[in-house]
Amino acid sequence: MDQQKIGTFLKELRKEKNITQEQLAEKMCVSRRTVSRWETGYNMPDLDILIDIAEYYDVDLREILDGERKDEQMDKEMKETVLKVADFSKEQEAKVLKRIHIMFVVGLIAALFFIISIYVIDNNDPAPVWSFVQGLSLGIELGMIIVGVIMTSKYAKKIREFKYRLLHKAQ
Repeated sequence: MDQQKIGTFLKELRKEKNITQEQLAEKMCVSRRTVSRWETGYNMPDLDILIDIAEYYDVDLREILDGERKDEQMDKEMKETVLKVADFSKEQEAKVLKRIHIMFVVGLIAALFFIISIYVIDNNDPAPVWSFVQGLSLGIELGMIIVGVIMTSKYAKKIREFKYRLLHKAQ
């Protein structure tokens, strides 16, 4: 897939409609800068936005992905499949976001236990149970922070893909 070619084609389609990047951005609910990045080939639109763009310009999705016009129209089944893939992708993103929120809450609770344990423990003669609770809560808190940073970094997608490959190799 040639992003430069796709970007040039998107720009041609926009010019044929005689609209500005700003106007297209409003219709697609994105920024003008995002449209500019699509047209320069720097970024690609998400799949659901690509479908909206294809409908807006009245072109086949394959035409956009090939970066040139074709004579045949995309059949209904293909379009439904692409929409299902887009929905699945959104569901996966929602699951990851939910996991990150749960980790954040667990980390906050662990931080609260740690702070409470600091004030409850007698520093001169700490009970082994409180020392354990303090160490455990600090460990959970730090673990959640590290995992949260990794999950929100640019490497998170690569980690999930690696995990997916490992899981499918084992089967």
